[in-house]
Amino acid sequence: MDYLFLLLLSSFVWISIQILISKLAIKIPKSSLKLPPGPNPFPIIGNILEFGNQPHQALAKLSKTYGPIMTMKLGNITTIVISSPQLAKEVLHKNDLISTCRAVPDTLKALDHHIYSVGWMQPLPMWRTLRKVCATKVFSSQQLNSTQVVRQRKLKELSNFLKEGSEKSEILNISEVIFVIILNFISNTLFSMDLVSFGGSNKSQEFKDIISGISEEAGKPNVVDFFPFIRRIDPQGARARMTKYFRKIMDIFDGIVEERLRLRAQEMDTKEYKDVLDYLLEVMLEDDSQISRIHVLHLLMDLFVAGLETTSVTIEWAMAELLRNPEKLQKMKEELEHVLGKDNDEEQIEESHISNLPFLRAVVKETFRLHTPLPLLVPHMSQEDVELCGFIVPKNAQVLVNVWAMGRDSSIWTNPNEFMPERFLGNKIDFKGQDFELIPFGAGRRICPGLPLAYRTMHIVLGTLVHGYDWKLVNGQKAKDLDMASIFGLTLHKAQPLQAIPIKT
Repeated sequence: MDYLFLLLLSSFVWISIQILISKLAIKIPKSSLKLPPGPNPFPIIGNILEFGNQPHQALAKLSKTYGPIMTMKLGNITTIVISSPQLAKEVLHKNDLISTCRAVPDTLKALDHHIYSVGWMQPLPMWRTLRKVCATKVFSSQQLNSTQVVRQRKLKELSNFLKEGSEKSEILNISEVIFVIILNFISNTLFSMDLVSFGGSNKSQEFKDIISGISEEAGKPNVVDFFPFIRRIDPQGARARMTKYFRKIMDIFDGIVEERLRLRAQEMDTKEYKDVLDYLLEVMLEDDSQISRIHVLHLLMDLFVAGLETTSVTIEWAMAELLRNPEKLQKMKEELEHVLGKDNDEEQIEESHISNLPFLRAVVKETFRLHTPLPLLVPHMSQEDVELCGFIVPKNAQVLVNVWAMGRDSSIWTNPNEFMPERFLGNKIDFKGQDFELIPFGAGRRICPGLPLAYRTMHIVLGTLVHGYDWKLVNGQKAKDLDMASIFGLTLHKAQPLQAIPIKT
């Protein structure tokens, strides 16, 4: 945060003048607003410095003093922080004035993404249309079932890659392996093609650099988000860098769309199934369609970036916890052997097996609880003054839901800092938006539309990494000493990429 503090300090005089002018121009009767409690803000910068480089942890600590609903001032932006399942339900499920509106970081306005993105646009008719397209054309059970065959092929490639690594006693960067398989899962589901390959190719690294760049720019502090009246200046250059990343990925997708349109025009599309792009183009080409090519491109970027980030980091955290807890790894291996068979190398996990693997499902849930990929969810914004638990959430306030804090709350979970998948065995709590103790995908009408694909993907990829393999840590590491530090960004990344040697059993 040092660079941010220096930047704020250098802008102190100008900002002070702007604040004084705004206060003279707009007089708000303080008696009419009863904000939730919170730490006293510093002049001008508010509580920015209290966020630190791990804001989810800082906010969790502060909530123990000020309660599950508190007020923070980030520059001249009022932020309401929610840290309990009960209040999260009020915000995300029951209160439309908060639940449907987005507070958009400035970087996500690059290429007008917030205008066309189903994840970031405001609750206008077009948003409802895009949500319907996602539910009926992209992530319906019928559509996902029709593309299951290609995901099974990708799993086979992963199995072959692990087997080859085992034969060579090769150290694998598990983070890289997971990134490649998830990227190709998504690209094949969306438009029936691989975008990268195993083995650290230049193209794989290029995509990783783009996705990492997007995550970094969207997640790190940006002075413009604290003082919106200087957004035109873009003093940190964050929006300019995000524009560069967005343009690269949009150019790739635009080329894919153009080629598909060419094949459709010449009736040369010979795929054995319809993929997501086929369905999107059908909607786009309908008479009087509200969906244009620009909507399709931004939707593909939403599905691609969000799905890749959240799914890959979750699987890496799950593998790290399993390697750190060998007894849990063994229990999962035994369950997989019972369902798939121990000695049949050709048998691989399928999506239909998930319902018969309760411990695998419990491992995924426990990973979400302990290492939720979006620790503060995507920010919401109050459309009007809203009363909540006797307090006022003022109009245009940013609302953050600290799901990381809820996952570590000892009043909800026994031994909350321990990895205990068993807590979910015989427990009906799920992460599909109905149980507010565990909402990594959000809840209500803004719940992540990609949840159905993420659900299938996480289980079958994690199962493939575990079934038939032991994993040996490198450089003499012991399981209990495995580095579990995290880096806060758009998602909560593992600070040190996980590395290990697969050993075929």
